Order: sequence, then C-alpha cells, then structure tokens
Amino acid sequence: MLAEPRRRKILEWLQEEGSARVRDLSAAFEVSEATIRQDLERLEADGYITREHGGAFLKTLPRQVETLSLQHLENMDKKRRIGVRAASLVGDGETIILDAGSTTTEVAHGLLQRRELTVITNALNIALILGAVPGFAVHMPGGQFKAPTLSLSGDKSVEYFRDILAGKLFLATAGVSLEAGLTYPSFADLQLKQAMIKAAQHVYLVADSTKINRTSFTRLGTLDVIHSFITDDGIRDEDAREFERRGIELIIAR
Repeated sequence: MLAEPRRRKILEWLQEEGSARVRDLSAAFEVSEATIRQDLERLEADGYITREHGGAFLKTLPRQVETLSLQHLENMDKKRRIGVRAASLVGDGETIILDAGSTTTEVAHGLLQRRELTVITNALNIALILGAVPGFAVHMPGGQFKAPTLSLSGDKSVEYFRDILAGKLFLATAGVSLEAGLTYPSFADLQLKQAMIKAAQHVYLVADSTKINRTSFTRLGTLDVIHSFITDDGIRDEDAREFERRGIELIIAR
C-alpha cells in the first residue's frame, strides 16, 4: 500500500478508536514500525493527531468529549444535504434506528420538525439532539462508551438490537465499494452494525460521494444488505448505473 492511502486509513482508525499503538498499526498494515512512526509524524505535522510514546491519539478527542459533538468533520455541505434528504423519508410516528456518525447526525438535525418519532440510536450526541423534542421517544442500548464516535458499542449493544424491530435504519460506513461492499475501520462495531441491519425492515446507507470506491479495514457486508443508498450529486454516472443495476435504490441529495 502506498504511503498516502495508508495514512488515510491510519487516520480513519484513530477517528474510530481514538488512539493506536505503533506495533498494532505495524501488524495491521504489514509495514515496519519505523514506517508507521514516519506516518504518524506526518499526521501530527498536518494537525490531525498527537504522538505519544509507543503510539498516538486523535488531537480533537478531548474537545469532542467536552462538547459532546463530533469534531473531525469533512464534506459537511454534502452531509447536510444528505441529512435533509434522508430525513424527508421519515414520516410522523415512525420507529427508526440512527447509527452513529457525522452524516447520521445531520439526519437527526433534519428530524426536529417531525412528530411522535421513536428513535433508537447508539450515538450519545444524536440522543442529545433529539431527546428534548416533545413527543419523541429516544432509546439507547447499554454498552461501552467510545469517545471518538460518541457512541455505545460492545456485546450489550449487540444484544439490545437483536430484540429491536424498526421500520428504517440509517446506516453509516467508512467506505462503499462495488467490489468490496461496505467497509469500516473498526472490528469492534461490526457485530453491532450487523445487528442494526437485521433489526430494520428497510436499510438506507447514508454516505457522501467521497466514500464511493473507498475501502477500510474490515468488511461489514456486501451491498446486498442495503436497500437504498442516499448520496450527493458527486457520484459518477457509471457508479450510479451500477448501483441501480444491482437493485439498490439510488437517492441523490441535491
């Protein structure tokens, strides 16, 4: 793997897990620890991380926990448009699942004018956005708190979603590839996301066009697990045709 794609994936790892050790990154990427240290030096120089002995942690993490808001935000104009479009698909009185993530947070903002919603989410920031809305019922699983994503994860979260039935799931992912399917930078959350998918009658993937044809560390599933894909108008025509050819409803947020 070339240096730049590897650094991007290291940053995805840190944005998901908060910190990482040099030896773990070296094993995951099958490069020397010296190479990983060089990657971390570059990411620190670019302002993304802070190095420490034996590893590094995400620079925005303390601020993120203090404010209970996600700090590593990119392509926000695209994500806001996707959030508005996704929210328009939710009617009053529905029961939905919102995955943790910056795009699903924008979906939550778009739901503030709905009535009598039941929202199930593993994201603390989303629960805070929607929990004070009169008439909304917001439910969260148990589990271990993950500061980088402001979310709950682990076995208790997985067990909780196995007993849930919802009409719609709005699912986040790090990469969506026609070949590799849905990929994600965290092994820990794979079972949780799979449980969410099984709990929903209709699965909407919400991801901006920069994530198309990108891959991360772990495979969440093939494209068959989603029914609809909500993205922005940056998607290439040939990719749009291929998603539709595979039977996935493509919804463009303009």
